[in-house]
Amino acid sequence: MDQGHIRATNIACRRGERVLFARLSLALGAGEALHVTGPNGVGKSSLIRVLAGLLPAFAGEVELHGGAGLVDERPALDPHLPLARALAFWQRMDGPAPEAAAAAVARLGLADLGDVPVRFLSTGQKKRAAMARLIAQGAPVWLLDEPLNGLDSAAVTLIEGLVAEHCAAGGLAVVASHQPIALPGAMRLAIADFAA
Repeated sequence: MDQGHIRATNIACRRGERVLFARLSLALGAGEALHVTGPNGVGKSSLIRVLAGLLPAFAGEVELHGGAGLVDERPALDPHLPLARALAFWQRMDGPAPEAAAAAVARLGLADLGDVPVRFLSTGQKKRAAMARLIAQGAPVWLLDEPLNGLDSAAVTLIEGLVAEHCAAGGLAVVASHQPIALPGAMRLAIADFAA
């Protein structure tokens, strides 16, 4: 895996007329994980979107090196396609080896759902499908926004293990979650500490 790093320096985020956070800095390199915590509405999702380049920082700078993959509340899978075809679309775009994509689908317990349209999947199945796409993407930087929402306890343990394996293999992960998540050695950032 190519190594990535992410660095944010004195960033601020404004949504509408409200500044959610300011003077926030962070830096992560290969093998590191960061758990961003805080109640709903304080800017966890906005921080992930700023780091992903989907939302411009109101102030400060973000530097991201290496490919980044994002999992958030939108699984980015065509709801009308069967799951296998929806994932195959991204496989063609992302360019992973087919065996990597198949292994991710099997590992996440989705192998028997290939012919089910995405719109009929449960919330947890959609979340696991988004993780399968992320794994197959092969990006060194994982940006995860509430990755445990809608998951049962077995799936939570699986996702925690996948993030730990990704970091152990030289990847890095920024995980925004109001829920506890077991990330061995992870740094913690309470985003409310940077409220404007």
